[in-house]
Amino acid sequence: MTDGILTPDQILAAAQDVLRRYGPAKATVVDVARALGVSHGSVYRHFPSKTALREAVTQRWLDEAHAELATVPASDAPAGVRLREWLGALFRSKRRRALDDPELFATYVALVNESSQVVERHVADLVGQVRRIVDAGVARGEFAAPDPAATARAVFHAAVRFHNPAHAAEWSRPGIEDDFTALCDLILLGLEVR
Repeated sequence: MTDGILTPDQILAAAQDVLRRYGPAKATVVDVARALGVSHGSVYRHFPSKTALREAVTQRWLDEAHAELATVPASDAPAGVRLREWLGALFRSKRRRALDDPELFATYVALVNESSQVVERHVADLVGQVRRIVDAGVARGEFAAPDPAATARAVFHAAVRFHNPAHAAEWSRPGIEDDFTALCDLILLGLEVR
């Protein structure tokens, strides 16, 4: 590969491979450049620092992991169905990544832990998706939520066991699906118009 045709997407793909191979503690920009067959200066032209590269890789991973979620709020289904589907899609995505490739998942958890601004933006986006579902439910008379923004945050945080990587060890335990269903039932009961 020549430096002239190098794209950020190619760099991010190579960085993901390097992270998988060496882990976040040992992976370097030089390793990424070597994997691409370019100078490390070529990588720095697209990403001004190792931190910027790692944040971009983290953002890409989070975006890929949660791509399916973005379509749920726009559905025309009842708000309760949408909220249950959204929470389920989030849980399935995280669990699939944690169980299918635990080493890469652990690498990304380490990156997420050092990319607080990326994570804050990402969480705000996820809570915003829940807010759109709650707003739609209130508008259609399906949900009672005097403060939809606070309700969206509460729903997101109530489901933390099913999406926060700190709980990944629990995601393969017997009964986890039943626990998830019970939580969704409880959330929806709390939002129900009486």
